[in-house]
Amino acid sequence: MITTLLYDLGGTLQSATRTADSELRFADRLIRRLNDYGIVLDTTPEQLKLLLRENGEAYKHRGEREKTELPAPVIWNEYYLKEFHIGEERLAPIAEELSFLYDYERMINMRKPYLVETIKEIHAMGVRQGIISNIISTSLVPHMMNEYGIAQYMECIVMSSETGIRKPDPRIFEIAFSRMGVTAAETGYVGDTISRDVLGARNAGLGLIVRINNPSIAHRDVAFQGPDAPKADYVIRELNELPGILRERNHQ
Repeated sequence: MITTLLYDLGGTLQSATRTADSELRFADRLIRRLNDYGIVLDTTPEQLKLLLRENGEAYKHRGEREKTELPAPVIWNEYYLKEFHIGEERLAPIAEELSFLYDYERMINMRKPYLVETIKEIHAMGVRQGIISNIISTSLVPHMMNEYGIAQYMECIVMSSETGIRKPDPRIFEIAFSRMGVTAAETGYVGDTISRDVLGARNAGLGLIVRINNPSIAHRDVAFQGPDAPKADYVIRELNELPGILRERNHQ
């Protein structure tokens, strides 16, 4: 019996894409915002855009390798803005704001089709819901839940930014189980990546694993193909397929 369903955010409840224009606007905003705090970057928005792209990929690879999340001031000082040698103490007052903007303004976030009605239907079925997300900001996920009008249905939000643990490490799932007072066997998870979501949910022993198709992240799963790769129980195209899966699973 699946009593609880947990979700990833990016690629699952929302699509998150970036364009050259959105990256450039964020770089310009970043320069101006740091200047407000007396931190002057000797660069142009065009140069910073390319630097952030390169350094962001380096940090992402580091997170995938170590399965940990660093504190925001460390991320900005040692990775995203490392060439400027600003220092963690100077970045600390603004690091969370920058982390929020990094995923809110640099990216173009759009709620997935059928999001609100699906979340409401699953709630009406008596299934509890929550979030597990790899993210550098502590405020972005709660903000998006409010923006999408589904915050009241999410009993638990567990983020790598507040736990220091990234999927696929099973410990981040276990934190959610503990906070909600549920077992792995009665919990399902919905995510878009094999390397983080499916593998992590398998490592944690969840009772139901659903992968929502997201071709834009296929390059991150190239090492997780073939017969021995971790498999989801179901692969879906749209969120509104979830209530039927839950009914099927809970009435077997």
